[in-house]
Amino acid sequence: MSEAVFPATYPVNLDLRGRRVLVVGAGPVAARKVSGLLRAGAVVSVVSPEAVPEIANDPDVRWHRREYRRGEVASYRLAITATNDPAVNAQVARDGDAANVFVNSADDPVNCSFILPAVVTRGDLQLTASTNGRSPAFSQWARRELERRFTDVHAHVLDVLSEVRDELRAERGTSEIPEWADAIDDELFSLVEAGQLDDARDRVRSVLGLKEVAS
Repeated sequence: MSEAVFPATYPVNLDLRGRRVLVVGAGPVAARKVSGLLRAGAVVSVVSPEAVPEIANDPDVRWHRREYRRGEVASYRLAITATNDPAVNAQVARDGDAANVFVNSADDPVNCSFILPAVVTRGDLQLTASTNGRSPAFSQWARRELERRFTDVHAHVLDVLSEVRDELRAERGTSEIPEWADAIDDELFSLVEAGQLDDARDRVRSVLGLKEVAS
């Protein structure tokens, strides 16, 4: 049985707004990485002699039309390689280690210091699936299952819960109470799915013992 490439990872969500990220390579895989980075607000630079139109024609991407230069990853907060050249991937990984910059290499786990999970987004709800680098195909299967299971209703439920959480914190100075475990149930989802958002909020307030807010 093969072992996990990363047997003990620490999952995090990074705030990349305004932070410089380097992508080495500019093919279809790189384009998908760039798209996700831009959605996260990163300042993206791409290094590659050639680029697919999605990268070459994107005004939000700084494209350096050349080969990767040894050590240049040190100027960035994060780097992703998406090339077909193992030597380039390895060089970027070595440079990243030397400069304390985390590097992901697409389909090349040996040259990764972090891995990218499969992601499903519903509003501010973000769901991820990872196999610790053992099977990207399984991660993608899990993503499709999450896409099927979680809908926009779940995003709206999150909005309701967030609003009531703010009220709870304002009234009691904290939102960390055990009653939350009883507040999220099938009835709440049914109310939100039916568009009865005020009733949904009132139900959560009732479970939490919070004063109802007049409409």
